[in-house]
Amino acid sequence: MSSGSADSRHDTAPERPAAPDVPLRRNRGFQLLWTGSVFAFLGKEIAELAYPLVVLAVTGSPGWAGAFGGVQILAALLCGVPAGELADRYDRRRLLLCVEAIRVLATGSVVAAFLLDAVSLPHLLVVAVVVGAAQPLGGSTRMLLVRSLVPPRQLTAALTQEEVRSHAAALSGPPLGGTLYAVAQVVPFVVTACSFAASLVLTLFVRPPVEAPRAPIRTADKEPPLARMTVGLRALWGRPALRTGMLFAAAMNTVTAPVILTVVVQLREQGLSSTAIGFTTMGLAVGGLAGTVLVAPLHRLLAPGVLMLWLGGTAFVLIGSLAAPWGRWWPALALFLLGLGGPSMRVLVDILIFRQVPDEQRGRAIAACMTVFGAGASLGVFAAGQLLEHASAAVTVLVLAAVLAAAWCAGLFTRGLRTARWPEEQETQVK
Repeated sequence: MSSGSADSRHDTAPERPAAPDVPLRRNRGFQLLWTGSVFAFLGKEIAELAYPLVVLAVTGSPGWAGAFGGVQILAALLCGVPAGELADRYDRRRLLLCVEAIRVLATGSVVAAFLLDAVSLPHLLVVAVVVGAAQPLGGSTRMLLVRSLVPPRQLTAALTQEEVRSHAAALSGPPLGGTLYAVAQVVPFVVTACSFAASLVLTLFVRPPVEAPRAPIRTADKEPPLARMTVGLRALWGRPALRTGMLFAAAMNTVTAPVILTVVVQLREQGLSSTAIGFTTMGLAVGGLAGTVLVAPLHRLLAPGVLMLWLGGTAFVLIGSLAAPWGRWWPALALFLLGLGGPSMRVLVDILIFRQVPDEQRGRAIAACMTVFGAGASLGVFAAGQLLEHASAAVTVLVLAAVLAAAWCAGLFTRGLRTARWPEEQETQVK
């Protein structure tokens, strides 16, 4: 493997110059980037509700409404690995500006179509492809920019603040999108386009430290494109502890992704109203928002492998408990408790896995992992959907819990995962 020697020396790989060591709340670059991402994530959540509603209104077909999301996910999966290659080769701030500009134009084209009374399914599917293709590049470059703006000892605090943004957007975006759609079909797309534009403008004022010059790697440039794009993933795969951690996190993502679908079917079987189902499923987002305050204490008290196993163990117990007849509101509490561990797991994966890869390969590692996680989530939702066609929701959650329990047992008997330690620069207390 041509990249093996470089990967084995990851601990001595040069990093870009350190970010200014000031309190996180006074880190202007990070706070500008974070505020812009608040607008971007909120716009994304609003759009994810509005697009299927518009497709349904245009076609009258639930199948096409679902196909919109499928096309978007497929585009994101196909573009995930190439996005990492771009993030490692070009200026990450400029790439993020390009992503936001593309999303403004794509969403703006929908607004224009409404104004011209020319909304059509082919146009909406093209927008799905464009927005989906831009998503992995935006996610990778945003994560890498955070690392360039924040010193390593403040990384936990910065990533925790990122989790607050994500869960707050997930909690407020859908109801806001529904309210805006009720005003007029075009309104949520106007707000979404403005949100992406706000993110673009704020990113313009972000000034990350100048990257250290990178020596040309002529041998790597002569590698086939696929080999170059997968070098970050190979760097992770070559280390047993990181490989096990990545696979365990992917297993958790695969199992937890279809939980909401299963709960919705279960509550419909029990005859609950749509309003009650909506409030119940909000438990996951509320738990995730509340769980951000647990990130620093859990990371301080537990080694990363132990924390990962503890979160996985509680997850399969909670998912399995959804099959118990403990009342109609037990699913809301179970989802809330399940959501509590989400931020700690995502920050853990970011610090324990992505930090172990040299900066010049990190974009590809992040993009490849996100592609694996996304493919796992899609597979999990598809498999759960097929199982729900032939079995009850209770049986489905028990199967999901059993799959995660099997992954947990495999992780438990992997010494490299059990004994994993935080990177030396990991800051375990939120500043």
